[in-house]
Amino acid sequence: MARGTVLIADDDGAIRTVLNQAMVRAGYLPRATSNAATLWRWVSQGEGDVVITDVVMPDENAFDLIPRIKRVRPDLPIIVMSAQNTLMTALSAAEKGAFEYLPKPFDIAEVVNVVGRALSDPKKTKAQPKSASGDNGDDLPLIGRSPAMQEIYRVIARLTQTDLTVMVTGESGTGKELVARVLHNFGKRKNGPFVALNMAAIPRELIESELFGHEKGAFTGAQIRSAGRFEQADGGTLFLDEIGDMPLEAQTRLLRVLQEGEYTTVGGRTSIKTNVRIVAATHRDLRTLIQQGSFREDLFYRLNVVPMRLPPLRERHEDIGDLARHFLRQVEKSGLGAKTIEQAAVDRLKRHTWPGNVRELENTIRRMAALHPEDTLTVDIIDQEMASLKRAPSNTQSTSSSTDTQDKSLSEMVEVHLANYFAEFGRDLPPPNLYDRVLAQIEKPLILAALTATRGNQIKAADLLGVNRNTLRKKIRDLDIAVFRGPAG
Repeated sequence: MARGTVLIADDDGAIRTVLNQAMVRAGYLPRATSNAATLWRWVSQGEGDVVITDVVMPDENAFDLIPRIKRVRPDLPIIVMSAQNTLMTALSAAEKGAFEYLPKPFDIAEVVNVVGRALSDPKKTKAQPKSASGDNGDDLPLIGRSPAMQEIYRVIARLTQTDLTVMVTGESGTGKELVARVLHNFGKRKNGPFVALNMAAIPRELIESELFGHEKGAFTGAQIRSAGRFEQADGGTLFLDEIGDMPLEAQTRLLRVLQEGEYTTVGGRTSIKTNVRIVAATHRDLRTLIQQGSFREDLFYRLNVVPMRLPPLRERHEDIGDLARHFLRQVEKSGLGAKTIEQAAVDRLKRHTWPGNVRELENTIRRMAALHPEDTLTVDIIDQEMASLKRAPSNTQSTSSSTDTQDKSLSEMVEVHLANYFAEFGRDLPPPNLYDRVLAQIEKPLILAALTATRGNQIKAADLLGVNRNTLRKKIRDLDIAVFRGPAG
């Protein structure tokens, strides 16, 4: 006896055949059609237990048909498939009330699995507030059709209508803040404020004041009351970037806010209720920081409710063409004129490692568009640009036993990192005290490495670093470093 009837709508005969065979093997009864009209007739007559439909069909777009289906059969699960696999497709599927969105080409085993889930829990389907319709794709916040990005789109589509805390990880330049903005702009808090705070850009002694605000006279220079980011973000989303750089004392206060839903300002006595959705991000390995004692494990679990890893550009080279053309459209809007890029030039871009990820690619495209008057970016232009780029050294280069080579490699990596950091601010300058912040970021891992290598022996670590023991002790205290003590040797 069949486990349920699956209605299939796709104008591609080969796809209908594959899905038919897969459903039969899984014990379902399939019925397939090439058009939306037949699908609508079946559904309106009460047939089918689950629907699998393509978005674009000859007679009607599925996104126009789905609302009619939901009106007459609100509990009928609808699985949407599409070759137009952009972020907006995933968001549109969610807003129309689809049970699941699957990009083409799809994994047949996954389709069968999704059908099983839909039949076992059809009440999961529900219409979402409209937010993604009407976008033509030119201004998508996230670009890419690679499998890695498809999974990101699907996760985002599931999360937009929740208040779940999200932890976005990934290398610098992968677009972590873009993900946070998408979750806000297409979510139920879209009418509230979006407030961002970069922990690495704020002096450590000011982070608590920045987060929670301060009262007049709370500290030297506090001449008026100042609202913190939690207060500014009330009713909206608070994006905490580079959360791994947050000092331990601020971590403790943040944990209490997440546990109790309230906070006090610096110098204040009255508790303030908070109503924000938290999205955190980091390029660092927080589990390693936990082992080193510089990040609270309980805070990690509070923030890591839904983890989302953004892939580096080297893992999604197939997206480089779409990204390059997108950035050229943005350049045209800024007044530099319309430009195109030839396929050979795209292929040349794919051979670069892109240590600065999407941000580096964007800056490269913008620079070439500004400096080269040609209407088309050719492979020769790309070759010129690639030759001038300073690359971070490869793994084989960085394992050289030469101290001079290692120092040069570190210098080059720092140079690339700072170049990307400055690029984030465009024409504006970063916040002040950059020297102290960068120095602290370099000092901390260096001291941690020395302490780990000497099993927490501060005398040996100071000798290894070439500093006075008292100086090392002060650095350990100032940088909130937990001293590692290995087993006795």
